[in-house]
Amino acid sequence: MAKIYTEISEELTAFISRQQVFFVGTAATEGRVNISPKGMDTLRVLEPNKVVWLNLTGSGNETAAHVLKNNRMTIMFCAFEGKPMILRLYGQANIFHERDKAYHKYISLFPEIAGSRQIFEMQVDTVQTSCGYAVPFMEFKEERRVLQSWAEKQGQERLKEYHKERNSLSIDNFKTGI
Repeated sequence: MAKIYTEISEELTAFISRQQVFFVGTAATEGRVNISPKGMDTLRVLEPNKVVWLNLTGSGNETAAHVLKNNRMTIMFCAFEGKPMILRLYGQANIFHERDKAYHKYISLFPEIAGSRQIFEMQVDTVQTSCGYAVPFMEFKEERRVLQSWAEKQGQERLKEYHKERNSLSIDNFKTGI
């Protein structure tokens, strides 16, 4: 049975820290809904009602475009090992780019990862747990290195060009802030 909370407890923070993947859901008031899987060591719980996560360069930048249009965000975690559980964080997000002071405030919380693009700060207003009984068991093997290797080969200047060429507009032609 689902349970609703007003903040992220220490127990739920520990659960989050054990997860290898999380999913981010966003939507503008029009256009497509986006659900994006995230991995690597890119999320931190800062306070019972605040998380930040590092967004890496990708083929698109839908999350950024949506947050600029409508800052609602849902982050979902699933237990693929151990006790079944689904955890959702609901709230409003802000986006920070390298040009922003807040980006530099938060970037030191994460390991240096080539291709770091933005940092999202989410104010969490609702926390929900549910059973997860139908989520399959899956064993974590290892992180994929493809994105990081690609970004390292590009170098900082080429990545900035890539962001302008491929990440400045969403698939619905919304601006992403790059």
